[in-house]
Amino acid sequence: MATQTKSNGSKKSRPVHEVRVGRVRAAIWENDTQNGPRHNVTLSRLYKDGEEWKDSGSFGRDDLPLVAKVSDLAHSWIFGVAAEQPASDAAEY
Repeated sequence: MATQTKSNGSKKSRPVHEVRVGRVRAAIWENDTQNGPRHNVTLSRLYKDGEEWKDSGSFGRDDLPLVAKVSDLAHSWIFGVAAEQPASDAAEY
């Protein structure tokens, strides 16, 4: 799992992979379990507030096709990683 150290010394997790289409992003997170690594996905919409970039978990009508696309690409990436794992691990996805 990718980590980054914050200025106060604690570790901040980072996604293992990101998929972005336009303003919509899927961040893929890896969690180590007793059965091997498992992946979760968070979706967000990027927007600019003045000069600062922010993100939101809220999507408008025109964002929904992009949500579907990045979800599909994230799904494909996760199954590509699972295919590289031993068969017994990959079967549990």
